[in-house]
Amino acid sequence: MATSEQITQLRDLGAATVYEAQGAKGALDHGMKPIDPTMRLAGPAFTVDCRPADNLMLHYAVQKAKPGDVLVVDAKGFMEAGPWGDVLTIQAQKIGVAGLVINGCVRDANLIIELGFPVFCRGLSIKGTGKNQPGKINVPITIGDVLIHPGDIIVGDRDGLAVVPKDEVESAIASSLAREEKEAGQRRAIEEGAMTADLLNLTDTLKRFGLV
Repeated sequence: MATSEQITQLRDLGAATVYEAQGAKGALDHGMKPIDPTMRLAGPAFTVDCRPADNLMLHYAVQKAKPGDVLVVDAKGFMEAGPWGDVLTIQAQKIGVAGLVINGCVRDANLIIELGFPVFCRGLSIKGTGKNQPGKINVPITIGDVLIHPGDIIVGDRDGLAVVPKDEVESAIASSLAREEKEAGQRRAIEEGAMTADLLNLTDTLKRFGLV
């Protein structure tokens, strides 16, 4: 299980760095966006598999989630309902949930932003939902082409979302820190007059295409 210090490290490193550092894997598709791009998110996934246009399982999930969890919900990408809003946000914050990632829509966006609760979703929909259909919690789910297991670490910011397998947290942090150090060196070199083509060993490739 990731420690709170490791989760903070991943949040501060950011989604793009973590994604690249772990071998360009684990990025959710670009359709998953934060409703407030200033918010950052990191925490273990509490997964929810629910039916489109029904939020019964979300009310159940906030009873079972633990402080620090990120609710990661597969609502099947349905865009014509908003199964999450301000009331569930207040409930989630009351128990210490770190944020929401939902393969679907939310509503009450302004209120959610005012409450300071990180939400990543496919869009907004004012349409309501039923509360009738069972689903599952803490099971593997898939969003886009990314498989997410309960306990995997979710890292999100305005660049997007990255998933770190729960048994690869330590190596992901080490690789991310190494990448950060390398890029810091590149920035210093650029300030001193170096060109990105040289730093990335692209000169021969450019010459091969006659781009000299």
